Amino acid sequence: MDITYTAAESAFREEVRGWLAEVLPALPPAPPAEDWPARRVFDTAWQRMLYDAGYGGMDWPVEYGGRGASPVMQLILLEETERARAPYGVANFVGLKHAGPTIATEGTPEQKARYLGPILRGDEIWCQGFSEPGAGSDLASLRTRAVRDGDHYVLTGQKIWTSHSLVADFCEIVVRTDPDAPKHKGLTWLIMPMDSPGIRLRPLRTIMGSTDFAELFLDEVRVPVANRVGAENDGWRVAMVTLSFERGTAFTGELVNSMVLVEELAKLARARNRWADAGLRREVAHLAAQYDALWALTLRNVSEASAGSVPGIGNSVFKLRLTELRFTLADLFSRLLGRAGLTMDDLGDLGNGYYVEERLRALSLTIAGGTSNIQRNIIAERILGLPK
Repeated sequence: MDITYTAAESAFREEVRGWLAEVLPALPPAPPAEDWPARRVFDTAWQRMLYDAGYGGMDWPVEYGGRGASPVMQLILLEETERARAPYGVANFVGLKHAGPTIATEGTPEQKARYLGPILRGDEIWCQGFSEPGAGSDLASLRTRAVRDGDHYVLTGQKIWTSHSLVADFCEIVVRTDPDAPKHKGLTWLIMPMDSPGIRLRPLRTIMGSTDFAELFLDEVRVPVANRVGAENDGWRVAMVTLSFERGTAFTGELVNSMVLVEELAKLARARNRWADAGLRREVAHLAAQYDALWALTLRNVSEASAGSVPGIGNSVFKLRLTELRFTLADLFSRLLGRAGLTMDDLGDLGNGYYVEERLRALSLTIAGGTSNIQRNIIAERILGLPK
């Protein structure tokens, strides 16, 4: 593992910092969390700015609109944009972090040519159709059916927690194509256009007031067989490729953001005259040390990616520790803020609204991308070799 930066990589960091310093002050305010159409416009405009500046797909293939740079360059870009509090581009998250990398790894040449460019440019938004009311953590228990009818699959069933579906153009969806096969063997990964007849959405409002998710109802929705990624009934393996990106590289930005929050936690403690508390300083130092360890693990993962590897099961270790540490960090902010930690409205110059929102979001991070219990199962069975 090489954790040093070359002269070219250091120069790239300065280039990115200069560009962010130039463009961020001119951005309009982010729209309210509940206004998804406006969020789509805002997020896709930011993605287009990144793309036009040459940062839209650092480690994606050049022939599909990327830059073909090393994963280290992508890591530098993530680090600098997070530290500068650049827009997160959440509306385009599934396309950039899930569907795009999966299609780049598992898709046909025609699929790569059709979908990767529009994702990078921010032209098309994706949502995720994995979980169902009876198949959340146990994803392989999903029951949404896809019956082959000539050149199409006919889909019937229900999905839940369908991320960003209210503004999506396409859905990465896993369906059951062989009901008689063992539950892990009869699944297929499809690209479903969201304007297909037979699709109905019902928004789900989160604790933060946003409708990031929706229930997705499918009534004989026809999806072309050409939209299948991977072989029929090989969807479990393809879905694990998708989730390996989500649990690994997709959470790198969260790590950088957490490291920045630790710095802000120390500043807040000083501003509130709490830094003299040796116990508090010890807690902050322990958090900083653990995040440093996760950063070293990230560099290891980047080294693997540089060698051409798909993120592996070790990313479950990263995802588990990162998200549970985030909750510890959020709890420390709440203790420092006191009563100010009970409102998302800013009080004076505390900036408490942002920290309260981050505390609420920390709850979701231990669930999204596979719950903490699921990650522990993966670590126990696939890394430690323990029995099921």
